[in-house]
Amino acid sequence: MRRAAGDSATHPRIYAPPTPLDRALAQVDAWLESPTLVLLTETPMHWPALRALMVDARVAGAQVHDARVAALCRQHGVHELWSADRDFGRFAGLTVVNPLVGS
Repeated sequence: MRRAAGDSATHPRIYAPPTPLDRALAQVDAWLESPTLVLLTETPMHWPALRALMVDARVAGAQVHDARVAALCRQHGVHELWSADRDFGRFAGLTVVNPLVGS
């Protein structure tokens, strides 16, 4: 059976088979139920911090979203980000650890 484009939460060229949307949503719901979860939100200083980060790292295109994540981390005192995305290494003040690679 072929899925419609909106039925998966992951890109089919990266994850085969792609994660079904309902499964991905259920996982996020489970994370949100955690009593120790802290969601990072934008503060009044977010735009100046994000703007400076984008200029310093010379971001373009899809890297703007990465800069937003990095700015949120820096604003909230997060110094280590676990990600397999190497693009986060361009942001000063944020150590990136790939959890898929053994240390």
